[in-house]
Amino acid sequence: MNRIAHLTSAHPRHDTRIFLKQCRTLAAAGYDVTLVVADDAGDGCREAVKFVDVGRPRGRLDRMLVTTRRVFSEAVAQDAALYHLHDPELIPVGMALKRRGKKVIFDSHEDVPKQLLSKPYLGRVSQRALSGAFSLFEQYACRQFDGIIAATPSIRDKFQKINGRTDDVNNFPMVGELDAAIPWTEKRKEVCYVGGIAAIRGIREVIRASGLLQSGARLNLVGAFSEPELEAEVKTYEGWGRVNELGFLDRGGVRDVMQRSVAGLVTFLPMPNHLDSQPNKMFEYMSSGIPVIASDFPLWRDIIERNDCGVCVDPLDPKAIAGAIDYLVLNPDIAKRMGENGRKAVLDQYNWSVQAIKLTEFYAAILRV
Repeated sequence: MNRIAHLTSAHPRHDTRIFLKQCRTLAAAGYDVTLVVADDAGDGCREAVKFVDVGRPRGRLDRMLVTTRRVFSEAVAQDAALYHLHDPELIPVGMALKRRGKKVIFDSHEDVPKQLLSKPYLGRVSQRALSGAFSLFEQYACRQFDGIIAATPSIRDKFQKINGRTDDVNNFPMVGELDAAIPWTEKRKEVCYVGGIAAIRGIREVIRASGLLQSGARLNLVGAFSEPELEAEVKTYEGWGRVNELGFLDRGGVRDVMQRSVAGLVTFLPMPNHLDSQPNKMFEYMSSGIPVIASDFPLWRDIIERNDCGVCVDPLDPKAIAGAIDYLVLNPDIAKRMGENGRKAVLDQYNWSVQAIKLTEFYAAILRV
């Protein structure tokens, strides 16, 4: 049995992409899987995946300078046949493992150089300088790795110019996990937003839109704010009175919220790393059988309109967002039809089963070399 080690210094141990999808899939395929994490939850084992905890970092700088060294020490101790990196700050760890003759995969969840251009705590000059410098470093390091896995086709296309052994493994839903089990007539007059809550994800515009609704709908807000000042600001908006603030929920809680909602919102702002992204939530809303209200980026519009599974809006326009919510809440037959179309698209194409096969074939190819 091949021993493999997934390494993360930034993600929680039960992360949807890392644990629920990839690690469980690889364990089921017969690999001896260890996930090295940094969360102070201790060592353990769940569903044939072993967890090794190197301790929670005390801040961003501690995570990048100290926790990464602890992850490297534990990786060496694991003596795995293949290492799978999930954070860009672990790229130096991957390079060090390569110098020890190990096989290493880098999993690019985001286009980091584009993501740096959207960081709110960096000035514009710093954004461009860091983006350019990281891009050069990423190219240098990733040429040395044994393979690259990308979370979207656009990220795959970028890395294929750097490393010929690159493929995309998309974050599509696991069929059945989020199925809406209640009749449409029993849904509440509610819509939902599920995920990390940040300015660049359009929360200001969504809360302002909630204050403009004519249908009486309420917004189920699931997730944690990444910026305390932003949280305090939006709670002063008129629309906050129409928000059900639910905080972080486990997967069962997310399923329950989607079941009772009429539509799901994913109205990210037009930042460089958003335009070609494929947000998990878009496909999870589709999987749960509810229509999507999405930003009108060309890639997203193509998915939504080709499958007739939602409405695209200008994410900077609260009136447009409110209009889309009212339209779906006040036209349940249309909302139900769009929800069914989205779910069919997930069953046919956008599901994890297809991606799981790609992942196991990618591993087999690298371990054969």
